[in-house]
Amino acid sequence: MRFSLFQQVERYDDSLSHVQLQEELVQLTLQAERGGFCTVWVGEHHGMEFTVSPNAFVSLAYLAGRTSTIRLGTGTAIAPFYHPIRLAGEIGQVDVMSNGRLEVGIARGAYMFEYERQFPGFENFTGDTRNADVAMDAGLRMRELIPATQRLLEGNYAHEGTYWSFPTSTAVPRPVQQPYPPMWVAARDPNTHAFAVASGCNIQVTPLALGDGEVAALMDKVNAACAEHPDKPRPQVMVLMHAYCAETEDELARGARDIEEFYHYFAKWFRNNGPTPDGFVEPVTDEERAMNPQYSADTMRTNMLIGTPAQVIERLKTYEAMGYDEFSIWLDSHMGFEQKRRSLQLFIDQVLPAFQ
Repeated sequence: MRFSLFQQVERYDDSLSHVQLQEELVQLTLQAERGGFCTVWVGEHHGMEFTVSPNAFVSLAYLAGRTSTIRLGTGTAIAPFYHPIRLAGEIGQVDVMSNGRLEVGIARGAYMFEYERQFPGFENFTGDTRNADVAMDAGLRMRELIPATQRLLEGNYAHEGTYWSFPTSTAVPRPVQQPYPPMWVAARDPNTHAFAVASGCNIQVTPLALGDGEVAALMDKVNAACAEHPDKPRPQVMVLMHAYCAETEDELARGARDIEEFYHYFAKWFRNNGPTPDGFVEPVTDEERAMNPQYSADTMRTNMLIGTPAQVIERLKTYEAMGYDEFSIWLDSHMGFEQKRRSLQLFIDQVLPAFQ
């Protein structure tokens, strides 16, 4: 099993400047590259200080000039916000800039906050603003976007679809990796897993706060999708999870509390029912914390990959045995830079050697 680093580029208040936050993104990426990580993944969200990355391709183009070996992944491009020609062009451009180091992750998206602002109400597409209908429409857009983008990257292609129609076009520039860089689909439901396998895409799964039972269940969905499409090669499968490595119980308890705090803020953004002054949600209250006991620090200590190097290795070996090809460390989680740096270095020094 190989290892990668996911960076969401989070900001919870204005005590940390955007300039400093971007430099921390670079420094953690360089640390991961020196340590032998295969890929750095950078998120995409809009108008949210919770992820200061409105275009992962821009961040990756910058990182391409600061790195030399680590692969650079969109984690993930949000499908409804892209036209196939634009997405194909940005893929080609960053693959050229990085000399063939791009990995392309694509998802349908998750936050109504973003959908409402970029496609107000989605009335033009669904006639209904309920979350389930918006998610369905976003998923259908992704399933049209990915094949169209693949064909554009291969060469001349004209498209007549539900969401996009255009005459013969092609990706400019064309990517270094032919016919196109590896593509990954963020998947949770069985239909998305099946679509990824049928489309020749790799699969990225995120168990969120649900623990190892969900890690196993998500792999079951991958295996079922592969069984549905025996004519397709088995995809690479990555599991993305909040992880924290330390040597003392006091440090591990602190990491669990930080990850708990992340999930309370995640829940508040996901509910989309509060003010967002200057791109921040208002601080989480004790009442809101009480509404989400599933995010307690004790639960995070059990469900997330939080442990000493030996404990982390033991858990990761079970994921490797399940068939996961890549583990991606979600390292942000309300932590300060030094705390993240120390955890990452301990991972590099004491965990990675067990998998080499």
